[in-house]
Amino acid sequence: MAAAPAARTLAGWLSRRLSRRIVALFLGLLLVVQGLSFLATRESVSRNAREQIAQELQLGERVFRRLLTQNAQKLSDGATLLAADYGFRSAVATNDTDTIGSVLLNHGERIGASIALLLDTRFALRAAGQRDAADLMPAVHRLAERTAFGMSQRPASEIVALGGHAYQLVMVPLRAPLVIGWVVMGFDIGPSLVNDMREVTALQATLLVRPDDAGTPRIGATTLEADQAAWLAAMDWGGDGLTAVQRAALRVDGEEFGARMFVLNPDDGGSVRTVLMRSVDEAVAPYRQLQLVMALLTVLGVAVFAAGSVFTARRITTPVRALVRAAERLGEGDYQSPVQVRSADEIGELAQAFERMRVNVDTQQREITRLAYWDSLTGLPNRAQFRVSAAAALAEARTPPILHPDDRREGSPGHVSVLMLDMDRFKHVNDVMGYEVGDRMLQQVGQRLGQVCVRQGDLVARLSGDEFAVLLPATDTRDALRVAERVAAAFEAPLVLDDQTIDLRASIGVATSPAHAQDADTLLNRAEVAMYAAKRRGAGALAYDPAFDSGSARTISLLSGLRHAVDHHELRLVLQPKVALHTGHVEGAEALVRWQHPQRGPVPPMEFIPFAEQTGFIRTLTAWILDECLHTWRALASQGLAMPLSVNLSTRDLMDLELPQKFEALLQRHGAPSEALCLEITESAIMDDPARAQQTLERLHEMGLRLAIDDFGTGYSSLAYLKRLPVQELKIDKSFVMQMERDSDDAKIVRSTVDLAHNLGLSVVAEGVETPSHWRTLRGLDCDLAQGYLIARPLPSDAFAAWVRRWTEHDARVLQEAPTTLL
Repeated sequence: MAAAPAARTLAGWLSRRLSRRIVALFLGLLLVVQGLSFLATRESVSRNAREQIAQELQLGERVFRRLLTQNAQKLSDGATLLAADYGFRSAVATNDTDTIGSVLLNHGERIGASIALLLDTRFALRAAGQRDAADLMPAVHRLAERTAFGMSQRPASEIVALGGHAYQLVMVPLRAPLVIGWVVMGFDIGPSLVNDMREVTALQATLLVRPDDAGTPRIGATTLEADQAAWLAAMDWGGDGLTAVQRAALRVDGEEFGARMFVLNPDDGGSVRTVLMRSVDEAVAPYRQLQLVMALLTVLGVAVFAAGSVFTARRITTPVRALVRAAERLGEGDYQSPVQVRSADEIGELAQAFERMRVNVDTQQREITRLAYWDSLTGLPNRAQFRVSAAAALAEARTPPILHPDDRREGSPGHVSVLMLDMDRFKHVNDVMGYEVGDRMLQQVGQRLGQVCVRQGDLVARLSGDEFAVLLPATDTRDALRVAERVAAAFEAPLVLDDQTIDLRASIGVATSPAHAQDADTLLNRAEVAMYAAKRRGAGALAYDPAFDSGSARTISLLSGLRHAVDHHELRLVLQPKVALHTGHVEGAEALVRWQHPQRGPVPPMEFIPFAEQTGFIRTLTAWILDECLHTWRALASQGLAMPLSVNLSTRDLMDLELPQKFEALLQRHGAPSEALCLEITESAIMDDPARAQQTLERLHEMGLRLAIDDFGTGYSSLAYLKRLPVQELKIDKSFVMQMERDSDDAKIVRSTVDLAHNLGLSVVAEGVETPSHWRTLRGLDCDLAQGYLIARPLPSDAFAAWVRRWTEHDARVLQEAPTTLL
């Protein structure tokens, strides 16, 4: 019972764990789905933003180049205006270099040009408005080639890096009216162009200018913030910066940009480049609101799913906990409380299955209890129930009663009596009228006993076969004998069954506590002893007297001595071999028990075996012999001497309904096969209740146990039963074998028994073989096995193996060579 709270705690923990698992599963699935959706959305937004930025940058490049073209057109118009100026042409005509340079400088400042050059018709520098004009000549020559030969329909221009700045150069002819020279004008395109680019496309534009061929590009102009421009200027444009732009991704001051770089003057070695950038964060910003909404929806969904999953988990675990409690009740043996779970789903079906199981188990438990404690034929309590009731009555009798002044107790408090009766002619009724009539007779006997013993608290039970018992609480020996006399008188009236009159007579034994015994088992044994004494004397009813036990006080001490012997290993197992007469091989042995009393010395078996049979202690003794016998068999088998060991079963053993189950459990515990044992049963044990004996023997035979009839010829044999019994062996009693050489009748009995057994398919064992003449004669009669002092006296189990080896080597050969003498 102490395990029940622990089981309930475990069940509660399991149910809570199931709830948590359900909630965790639902929320986990939701979070996984929402997380994957969020990641997919973010990735899609990022990918789409980058694709859109790439398209914007590509478009921005075209726009930037268009702005360069428009700017070139503007520069060309300004240069054309200068070339058409009369004063300028007059100055050119004078060939005054200083004057021409001054005019070029003034006119350039007027139109916003930073560079103004005059070339002759061969594109040689005639005059310049600045000192570093020589650095511009390579670019001017390239521009002159495109302009002079009409390589472009639009105004030709050239981008050139000078002094860390980017300049756009245009060239127009100076005519008077023929071409007398060329005017080259250059404008700083940095700040104005990138600002225009920013206003038109919203892209960040940066001009990278390389001062010389070996220098590192520097920022000529940019639309970035000052800190971002400083970060960008610090990048290594020959390494990481260039690689990042090639990947169309650039991180400036911790902010990611989509980038596109293109060269403005490829003919000049790419000294001027443009980097267009678009912030990824700005492109993704419009989608942040969507992601925030999704996050809020996720939080709301988690809350809703949490509530729903908790509700669902409770819907599932509540009936599960109810089923767990129901299972605990079933485990504790409560089969009365119904399973109260109402549900239309699978859990409801499980609850219905539990309820059906509870009903079935309750029905089976009731049936098992009824079979365990009630006799199925008469409906009376059986031996087990009677023992329980007797023990309870004895315990109550030993408890001092609490009496009130008005209490009047009938009977004799402190005393408990037991009547045990046996029907004297029951076997004859079975043999003559059949078992069905015998069963009906037993039912009538139970009804008569119930009519005679009508006091409250009296209990009538059927112990076995035709044995009945009556429990009489608060009854001393004198009153119990009066009840016994009434019972005997009640059985004087005959029974009428199927127009057949059956005379009844019962032998009744009486035992009373505390005079005759202190415990239930001893009280039953004493009542049984008194019952057998009454049967022998024909006295009807007798109370127990110690004189009924053989040896009286000595016999009483013998029972306690036997119990002490079993508990303290005073008993010894000995083996008497059985040898094949025709081969001399040892085919087995009979297991016998010997008692070495510490004070009395060896106790003869004929002194304590019948006493054990009479008192019922024979069952304990048989259990000890079987256990020792199987232990010995395993020891012999380990030495290569696996042979069957024969054990004698008493009448009480054979009448035990649980005998087959006991053998099965014993064989399993020792790990021995059923062939390890041969069970020997006397004729008297079989003929005491042939039907019950045959039923028990058949069950033992089905288990594979070898069966033998012991002491054949000394009892009242019935060939009709013999041919039906599932036995394999027949043992001739030694009284016939030992006298067969001197008594011709005994010799004929031995011969007839051997022939009869062989005709029935049984092997024959002859006991009492004590002389070589016995051996030769039995071999001539075709007897199978021999057992006796000629072969060996009973040997201690630990010496048996050594004897078998010696016998195999010498003694068997000597007996085999002896001549055969036939009767």
